[in-house]
Amino acid sequence: MLSDTLKQNYRRFWWSLVIRGLLALALGVLILARPFDSIAAFALVIAIWALFAGITEIVHSFEIKPYFGGWWMMLVSGLIGVVFGIAALYYYPTLSLAFAVTWVSLWLGFTGVMGLGAAVMQRRAGLPWGWTFFFGVVSVLAAVAALVNPPATLGAIMGLLAAFAIVSGLVLLIGAFRLRSLQNTVTQSVRSATQPSQA
Repeated sequence: MLSDTLKQNYRRFWWSLVIRGLLALALGVLILARPFDSIAAFALVIAIWALFAGITEIVHSFEIKPYFGGWWMMLVSGLIGVVFGIAALYYYPTLSLAFAVTWVSLWLGFTGVMGLGAAVMQRRAGLPWGWTFFFGVVSVLAAVAALVNPPATLGAIMGLLAAFAIVSGLVLLIGAFRLRSLQNTVTQSVRSATQPSQA
């Protein structure tokens, strides 16, 4: 009975890995094959995600109200998320894509400034600082380039999403087939261990 349950769980897990891997691969290929449709879908995902996250935060804020004095901060954050989500759906896809470009630019700029600050600290401490400084400068320049050229930024975002989907799909499929190989090895070991006792 336990063996049958383990086999069923194994089959479910194996098929889950295979299906998820194939879907991730298909998503990556689809983004590369139809980038404009993928960008429109990406904008829709941002709007829906903001709306859903905002509603969730509003509900949670009222749940923690009796226990946490700063519940109103979560409420304000949720309201901002809901307003942004509605506006992103109304001004679809412009607002969502502008948000994506701005977020990437701010992230690159923040990373660059932190890198430059770390380089200054390393120099004062007498540590090697050249590569950290170079990384900071490149990040700041990338942030400026992302703001100046939004289409290229969106293209880079979609390219990264496609690459991530393809790589994760391959990893899941490799994991599934390694699991199958491990199961075959374990089965053969059990059979060879039980054969002498049956003889």
